[in-house]
Amino acid sequence: MRCPSCGEDDDKVLESRAVRGGAAIRRRRTCLRCGHRFTTYEEVLRDSLMVAKRDGRLEEFSRAKLENGIQRSCLKRPISMQRIAYVVDRIIEGLESRYEMEIPAQAIGDAVMAELLRLDEVAYVRYASIYRHFENLEQFVSEVRALRERDRAAGAEPGAEEAAAAATAPSPAPEEEA
Repeated sequence: MRCPSCGEDDDKVLESRAVRGGAAIRRRRTCLRCGHRFTTYEEVLRDSLMVAKRDGRLEEFSRAKLENGIQRSCLKRPISMQRIAYVVDRIIEGLESRYEMEIPAQAIGDAVMAELLRLDEVAYVRYASIYRHFENLEQFVSEVRALRERDRAAGAEPGAEEAAAAATAPSPAPEEEA
């Protein structure tokens, strides 16, 4: 593996471990020339999945594009990058089990919506606003009402998960007065 710092291709593997539920191997390496440490990932390459867009075009499936969309929806939310990677893995595994070569774009969007609904309601509404092309405030309000109805039907108070998380979170340190 070529060192990203000096370009030398002589390195030593320091540590290897399975990640993403065994779907990949993470390797910590050190360059034998400059001592720079870096991480590589090894995974099985599958035939390229194609995304069938709504307008009929085909586009190569991109894990990075999927992950980026989910990260933007989760921006400034209490969701770790590890949790986002796990959600992306679940979505991809589900899509790969249902589709062999072409995945309808709608199937990807629906899978993301389902995962975000379980993960975080704010991230869900953010993603829904783009995916469903919200054009005005009433569409946002309608989606939030639907979420509250779902919570009530499930017997949960709206915002109960957030309240529980806030109750168990450490309180901020008091500010000192000048």
